[in-house]
Amino acid sequence: MAAGAGALAPVPGVPSASLHEFPYPPQTRPRVSGGSPAGGVPPATDLVLGATAGCLACVLTNPLEVVKTRLQLQGELQPPGTYPRPYRGVLRALGAVCRADGLRGLQKGLAASLLYQGLMNGVRFYCYSHAEDAGWTRYPGGTVAAGAIAGAVGAFVGSPAYLVKTHLQAQTLSSVAVGHQHNHESISGAFESIYRQHGVAGLWRGVTGAVPRVAVGSAAQLATFASAKDWVCEHQWFREGSWAAVLAGGMVSGVAVAVTMTPFDVVSTRLYNQPVDADGTVGPFGEGDDGEQGSSPDPCATGAPLSPGQALPGVFGLCPANLQQRGAAGLVQGHRRRLPPPRPTHRPQPLLLG
Repeated sequence: MAAGAGALAPVPGVPSASLHEFPYPPQTRPRVSGGSPAGGVPPATDLVLGATAGCLACVLTNPLEVVKTRLQLQGELQPPGTYPRPYRGVLRALGAVCRADGLRGLQKGLAASLLYQGLMNGVRFYCYSHAEDAGWTRYPGGTVAAGAIAGAVGAFVGSPAYLVKTHLQAQTLSSVAVGHQHNHESISGAFESIYRQHGVAGLWRGVTGAVPRVAVGSAAQLATFASAKDWVCEHQWFREGSWAAVLAGGMVSGVAVAVTMTPFDVVSTRLYNQPVDADGTVGPFGEGDDGEQGSSPDPCATGAPLSPGQALPGVFGLCPANLQQRGAAGLVQGHRRRLPPPRPTHRPQPLLLG
């Protein structure tokens, strides 16, 4: 090649060095126009894809969300064996929901669930895509940190929708009601009622439980998915890049999410569903079935507003009343347990307007 402007000078000691053999340093994550990595998608596309995927999955999983919500609210802060159990296990709980609310009851709160999944997952994938573009995930622990931060931001944005979803999914007939009954007529009526009574801040009530919930789940999901997919490919169980490898990675990460997120999920559901007075005072989510408040000085079992120092233990389910009455197993409420029959006579909780 003749020497000239733009020509590559020969490399000493390397005869006839071609362009592919030229010792350039490796270029990591080359970019194309628009700021997205070559071969990838821009963050805006991640937002749309994440929101769409979350909504499609929500349609199939919403019946299980209804059952999960009621299992988690069943026997709030009540000693084992002292409360009725209308919901026993997943299959029998599905049957109980159908008997009380009909088949449509399995899709209670679907509109709010779709709104939540669209907002939370869209924002989560958008933020994580930006973190990837910025190179955060190339550092040790960067994937976990980026996933946690993206999940926390998504949880904050979608918190009002999750609040309404929890209220609507908990509503049912008084004979099988668990937790406080807010009695919303519709998703629009729920947003209007909460805003009218408690203002904008009322729409974000319970967000302190949602942020660690989604942050932990998002970090576990994004950290385990790629590792699990690569692991099954290295062991030659599935061909790299095949749909089976992606499915296997997704199943493993799903189990990791369920295990790590369930304790936070129980606390979050109860924080969202607890009653609130007209003046904004938060009622105890451990309120008994008769609606009477206990005399415990524990801030988690009183109606007094919580300071940040008092609220932190409540977010992580570490309130003394919670641990004393239900034990550590109460943090994973929703699993099947064999309990003795109720001893005292149960008085159904009245349906209260929230």
